[in-house]
Amino acid sequence: MTLHTPKITGASGRPVIRQLDEAAINRIAAGEVVERPASAVKELVENALDAGAGRIQVDIADGGKTLIRVTDDGCGMGAEDLPLALSRHATSKIDGSDLLDIRSFGFRGEALPSLGAVGRLTVTSRAEGEAAQIACEGSRITPVRPAALTRGTVVELRDLFFATPARLKFLRSDRAEMQAVTEVIRRLAMAEPQVGFTLRDVTGGESRVLFRADPQSGDLFDALQSRLATVIGRDFTDNALRIDAEREGLRLQGYAALPTYSRGSSAQQYLFVNGRPVLDRMLYGALRAAYFDVLSRDRHPAAVLNLIADPQRVDVNVHPAKAEVRFREPDAARSLIITALKSALTGAGHRASSTVGAATLQAFRPVYQMDRPSQPALSRAFAFQAPGFAEEPQVATFAPPSEEKAQPHDEHPQSHPLGAARAQLHENYIVAQTATGIVLVDQHAAHERLVYERLKRQMTDSGIRAQALLIPEIVDLSPTDAARLLDAAPALAQIGLTVEPFGGSAVAIRETPAILGPVNGAALLRDILDELADSGDSQLIQTRIDAILSRMACHGSVRSGRQMRPEEMNALLREMEATPLSGQCNHGRPTYVELSLHDIERLFGRR
Repeated sequence: MTLHTPKITGASGRPVIRQLDEAAINRIAAGEVVERPASAVKELVENALDAGAGRIQVDIADGGKTLIRVTDDGCGMGAEDLPLALSRHATSKIDGSDLLDIRSFGFRGEALPSLGAVGRLTVTSRAEGEAAQIACEGSRITPVRPAALTRGTVVELRDLFFATPARLKFLRSDRAEMQAVTEVIRRLAMAEPQVGFTLRDVTGGESRVLFRADPQSGDLFDALQSRLATVIGRDFTDNALRIDAEREGLRLQGYAALPTYSRGSSAQQYLFVNGRPVLDRMLYGALRAAYFDVLSRDRHPAAVLNLIADPQRVDVNVHPAKAEVRFREPDAARSLIITALKSALTGAGHRASSTVGAATLQAFRPVYQMDRPSQPALSRAFAFQAPGFAEEPQVATFAPPSEEKAQPHDEHPQSHPLGAARAQLHENYIVAQTATGIVLVDQHAAHERLVYERLKRQMTDSGIRAQALLIPEIVDLSPTDAARLLDAAPALAQIGLTVEPFGGSAVAIRETPAILGPVNGAALLRDILDELADSGDSQLIQTRIDAILSRMACHGSVRSGRQMRPEEMNALLREMEATPLSGQCNHGRPTYVELSLHDIERLFGRR
């Protein structure tokens, strides 16, 4: 930076070192801690949580630019503590002897003096005896005076950034700032399900509740599930798996959604460390890695996870807003997240998201719409009908084919979770009847997942068996593709695919995985090259092998357009029931849709 700055230049013409005054120091600190109204709300609500509040109410006006008021029922402060609370680096949460043993949200003692430096701050609190109030405007503190308050603390911040008006120009619209405040409250509400939160918009003297979450009771998981249903929605909790795993002194708790509940963005990923909301790249990368072989690259998992660790093993003092953390053993944290989530997803078996069936129902549209008759009208209509028709209607049934009828080994196929196959539509979709409805299966997507899981099991158990080609298949490639493929030849040999150079930029396929049967070698190599180009050189070899196996599984699966016999369709359904992760294909799309009889009857106006 070489710009001339006359304010710091002395009589000699060179810069002079000066000690900044307290007001400037506080404004600089506020620039680090308070970026926007949502930052101020975060600091104040975290203070309320540290005070043991059971209910917290936040009032906002004009997106937080003109008013932020946080009211809590925590332990409060005495009159003698209020002046100290507005002093920098004064806190009741640590004694300063060990900054690596942080057990509270706040610990720096900068929030209140920073807010008082850039806004008009009033703090009213009551611990024991009478309540007291103190004010701070542009770092100018007024004397403590008596006030009226039942219990807890009320912190009111008006005219944010009035002392630094240039900062106001960088704020977004009131609506955008309000959305940011709401997101902060949502995250903290998920971190503390036993605490009640209320967010109100009091702009223009009106009061409008934007968010409300009542305190939840019960054990941790029941309380968290109820809170998540309020904050994220019932769809998430209905399609989420409980996570509770512990290893090497670390514990992971929370809920992770099924792959078929994936989102188009990472908006529903909420990660916490010891209850503190964080935005840590390593943790989000571990979450992504856990869903690697069940989601395509353009889909994102949904999860709410809290990583619990000894505070001595986590440094939360590496970011001004405490949004990032640093682990003493980051590999242990990453490994726990990946292992716990993969174990939960595998344990879910063939389960798929219920939202898939709901979306299917919404896709159905009646040919015409008519008003549903009332019950008296139906009774009169039946009375005018012939006696035979007035009786309970008879349902026409179609007898299954004789070869499907004779199944001595399975007398009640409909009792299986995915039911019994009844038909095949467009040579691609299997219709199965269950005890409570119907199931529609994408035969290619389902078999692709089954082949992929078989390939992974074979590789883990005894290695993938290869079949030698009587006549090697020669494939011409570009020099770049040939070099990339031959560099990966050792890894490909582990999965049963042997390729060798054949002069120039051509390669010879000597062996292919036996499980795939006859394959188009050129098409297989092109898909593998695409995967190698996408994954690059940054991924671990096992991750790259899994990605290649996923591509190969597509070549060994039942193709769309192939007619299947009833016994083949039922065998596919039974294998899906026994195979983990069979509810979605290798790209995260659902392999089947389930519709209940109740929903089908609603489509036809029977309910």
